[in-house]
Amino acid sequence: MKVRPATADDVPQWAAMRAQLWPDDDAAAHSEDIAETFLSGDPDQVAFVAEGANGALLGFVEASIRRDYVDGCDTSPVAFGEGAFIRPEVRGSGVGRALVEAVAEWGRAKGCTELASNALLENTASHAFHEAVGFEETERVVFFRRML
Repeated sequence: MKVRPATADDVPQWAAMRAQLWPDDDAAAHSEDIAETFLSGDPDQVAFVAEGANGALLGFVEASIRRDYVDGCDTSPVAFGEGAFIRPEVRGSGVGRALVEAVAEWGRAKGCTELASNALLENTASHAFHEAVGFEETERVVFFRRML
C-alpha cells in the first residue's frame, strides 16, 4: 500500500467512494466537487489516497486548514479531517491510520499543532476509529434550528 496526494487520475475511484460515504450526491456531482475543491490549487485543501498494489484505491481522506474557531481546539490554524472512507474489505488493516498520519504530517508542515475531526453522534464506528488512531473526544453538541 502507498499513501500519496490524490490526483486528477484518481477522480473516478475517489468520487465513487465519496458517493458511498455521502450518498446524497452521485459520483458525477462528487467529481465536480473534487475538481472545485481539491484540484483547484487551494493550498488549504488536501486529499490523500491509499493505493493498493494493483493500482486500485483502498481509501481516501480529505482535509483542510481551518482558521476560524474549531470546536474542542485551543489553537489556530487547525488541520481538520473533513471526510474519510476506507473500503470495507481493508478496514482494520492500517489503511485509515496511514491516511490520518499523512494528514497529520501535512498539518504540521502548515504550522498546525492540532488535528481535529468530527462525526455524527450515532456514528459509533467513526468514534471508535478516531479513538484508535489517537484522537480524544473533546465535547458533544446537539445543533438546533428554527425557521424564520
